[in-house]
Amino acid sequence: MNTNTIEKKYANWSDAYADPQWLIHDRFGLFIHFGLYSPAARHEWFMTHEKIHPKTYQKYFEHFEPDLFDAKEWARTAKKAGMNYFVITTKHHEGFALWDTKLSDYKVTNTPVKRDLLREVIDAFREEGLKVGLYHSLIDWHHPEFTIDGLHPQRDDEDFKLENADRDMNKYLEFMHGQVRELLTDYGQIDYMWFDFSYPHRDFGWSKGKGAMDWHSEKLEEMVLDLQPNILLNDRLDLNRGVITPEQYQPSEPVEKDGLPVIWEACQTMNGTWGYHRDNLDWKSTDTLLKMLIDTVSKSGNFLLNVGPNGRGEFDYRSIERLEEIGEWMRLHSRSIYGTRHSKYKAPVDCRYTQKGNRLYLHIHSWPFRHIHLEGLAGKIKYAQLLNDASEVYFREFDPEEVITSTETKIDRNSVVIDLPVQKPEVAIPVIELFLKS
Repeated sequence: MNTNTIEKKYANWSDAYADPQWLIHDRFGLFIHFGLYSPAARHEWFMTHEKIHPKTYQKYFEHFEPDLFDAKEWARTAKKAGMNYFVITTKHHEGFALWDTKLSDYKVTNTPVKRDLLREVIDAFREEGLKVGLYHSLIDWHHPEFTIDGLHPQRDDEDFKLENADRDMNKYLEFMHGQVRELLTDYGQIDYMWFDFSYPHRDFGWSKGKGAMDWHSEKLEEMVLDLQPNILLNDRLDLNRGVITPEQYQPSEPVEKDGLPVIWEACQTMNGTWGYHRDNLDWKSTDTLLKMLIDTVSKSGNFLLNVGPNGRGEFDYRSIERLEEIGEWMRLHSRSIYGTRHSKYKAPVDCRYTQKGNRLYLHIHSWPFRHIHLEGLAGKIKYAQLLNDASEVYFREFDPEEVITSTETKIDRNSVVIDLPVQKPEVAIPVIELFLKS
């Protein structure tokens, strides 16, 4: 790895980190939020939204029994959708461990399911060839030494706060760092560590939000890189480096810092919440999700699309439908996604470009009548075809010798006109593959 090259190429990449090229190539991943909030079925943050006491929350631990859980089926579904990596919640803010941790009794092997579900997931996804990513919460609302702040479920319970006034954050950090050590020691190669999250900017009046100083982030990062030198990290340790991870938000242009591109990943849900939420009906259509994927890659970003399995361990049928439809589009169009990035050329209205070498991919979000004008490409296109069936697409350029009548198309000197069939191809988002001259 030439770390100096990486450092100069990406503004947010530490020269201590591994080569990120696999992530930049793979572009499309699956996020999985699975925990005690899954059977509760009303948002992964409901413990704090509803200010639930740990003793009350215990009922979800006692009834966590995902009897239909099938890690191999999850992995096959992701693979068929065209995903190349995954990130799964090892522990969310509720503090529940999805693996057989030796540091706590609050773990999946002590629930009715009595299995290390994390190990099953990692093994199954590896078998399908996907890279392994682990989400781990820096927050822990269950741990008795995690200091109470303005996000804690008992933030307004004065008696609870008084009884717990002597909590020792250093004891919690020993525990949290120890759990990370377990994950990076006992489960083979981990490709991506996805920490969540820091909030030092939050001021609750009586308490401040937690950040790098509170997590001992420098020490944590050092341990992670010592245990797994080839791992990638996200940006939520509050160290101003790592993969930038905007969630539920699409940047309007390629993300840059100090004039250099950054490595970034759009994290998006299918229906507005990360954990399974029975009553959330704000489902995005497959068409919308595909456009978000394309839009992200056109800005040199990755797309991490979330699924929240239900309490029995299955993906919701609406998630499956969308993943299958995305998979069919990816089967025909993945080469316009994998290994591609932002193009310097300006895309037409309702279109997006991605590019890989001398192949420029025009994604047509809204099918026009007959013609698309491509700016700045005059004299640069060698061949054009629809990607779904490799059928040739004709294009025309300005000809100074041609006599244009009032009824003919007038072509700008610097542009190319693509001649399209009247009928839109039978795919969700048509793509034209343009072979550029060397």
